[in-house]
Amino acid sequence: MLPVARILIITGLVLVIIGGLVYLAARTGLPLGRLPGDIRIERDNFTCFFPIVTSIVLSIVLTLVLNIIVRMLNK
Repeated sequence: MLPVARILIITGLVLVIIGGLVYLAARTGLPLGRLPGDIRIERDNFTCFFPIVTSIVLSIVLTLVLNIIVRMLNK
């Protein structure tokens, strides 16, 4: 049961860090979610939002960061 507890604690800490980064990004005025290429459909009682470009940018940034971390840990 101890390994499960460790995984849950690490997952919780990672979520807190990601939440803090998202909060800071919103406070600094980064246009995440409003980039050119993000699709937003608004009707009378309906709003649909597809952050395609934002997802691609975040995927590239996270891939680069995680690759750097993995390379640093393997040395």
